[in-house]
Amino acid sequence: VQLQASGGGLVQPGGSLRLSCAASGFTLDNYAIGWFRQAPGKEREGLASISSSDGSTYYTDSAKGRFTISKDNAKNTAYLQMTSLKPEDTAVYYCAAAEPHTDYDGNTGDGMDYWGKGTQVTVSS
Repeated sequence: VQLQASGGGLVQPGGSLRLSCAASGFTLDNYAIGWFRQAPGKEREGLASISSSDGSTYYTDSAKGRFTISKDNAKNTAYLQMTSLKPEDTAVYYCAAAEPHTDYDGNTGDGMDYWGKGTQVTVSS
């Protein structure tokens, strides 16, 4: 089971980025997917998650209104579309997956079974 996050980079404040999370070794459709981030000196923070059972989505306050999580089952890839980026969004972004019927915390990532390597997002002028 592998997850690979990509799509990070340097973007100006107000800009947009789309992060991708490619899954291999398992079928993404059967798993809950979450996006998290961690800035230097700060704890890991949840952003968005999408349920495996009904596709329902959950957003934390940090992501509401600006970020959108989605999955493309045909490509076995999940996405995080980020808009109106701010300097405080600068962090390493991670995607994670939870096996069916696993209890996980969308705010912290506790309980997620698999984690990908992160991708750096830097918002700066």
